[in-house]
Amino acid sequence: MKKILIWILVLISLVSLTVRFSGKITEFILGLKEKSGLSVLSTPDKAVVYLNGKEAGKTPYENKDLDVEEYSIKIEKEGALWQGKVAQREGTLTVVNRDLSKDPSSSAGEVLTLGLGRGITVISNPSESNVEIDGKLYGKTPITIKVEAGEHTILVSHQNYLKRSIRASLPDNYNLTVSTDLALSEVDLSTVATPPITTTPEVTVKATPTGFLRVRDKASLAGKEIAQVKPGDILILLEELGNWVRVRLSDGTEGFVASLYVSKK
Repeated sequence: MKKILIWILVLISLVSLTVRFSGKITEFILGLKEKSGLSVLSTPDKAVVYLNGKEAGKTPYENKDLDVEEYSIKIEKEGALWQGKVAQREGTLTVVNRDLSKDPSSSAGEVLTLGLGRGITVISNPSESNVEIDGKLYGKTPITIKVEAGEHTILVSHQNYLKRSIRASLPDNYNLTVSTDLALSEVDLSTVATPPITTTPEVTVKATPTGFLRVRDKASLAGKEIAQVKPGDILILLEELGNWVRVRLSDGTEGFVASLYVSKK
């Protein structure tokens, strides 16, 4: 009976979440330059959504007229909840999808955000999860994969965890970041704890002797300078490489900066 239950859970975890950005993204880009949108989905539905501590509605929830800032989000129903922080980006739609549970190790879900750039970035809890896109294995999280614009199916898996499948549409000249939590399979629920991912990892540029920080095309002082960032600028963290970190700038440029001059948010 126990084995049957586990297989049922695995099958449930493989049901795809369909997130269609394309039409809504066009609407935001063309019409609401200084606003952002938020869509919140949950299983079960009709969960109460709180934004910055205030009740905003019930799932499925959508607001296309949010200011561009960081929001504290809580989704709750009958004692089962998830909470985290999401930084809204100008002219784009952020999607939060959660399977609610009273036990954090049984909770699963993802936060999908768009930023200027290309491809798909996948971050997971647990880390070093396998990532497949459209049936092709690309590697382990955290990872950025160069794929063409269009609809894609992203499958994230890890031993002893239930697989997570997300279907999303990637617009031209955008990078889709998927931050996903995997739920433990039943056999491991009592032994492993999994804190939820709350937002896309970011770093802040610290003061430098020159008043700016060089962004290079490779993790070396011999790397070519491709951009400059200023103290206080916020960059998306893609990968940590000892004395260097790979980052994405607000205009979508990706490169390497010295880890000495940035700090994690």
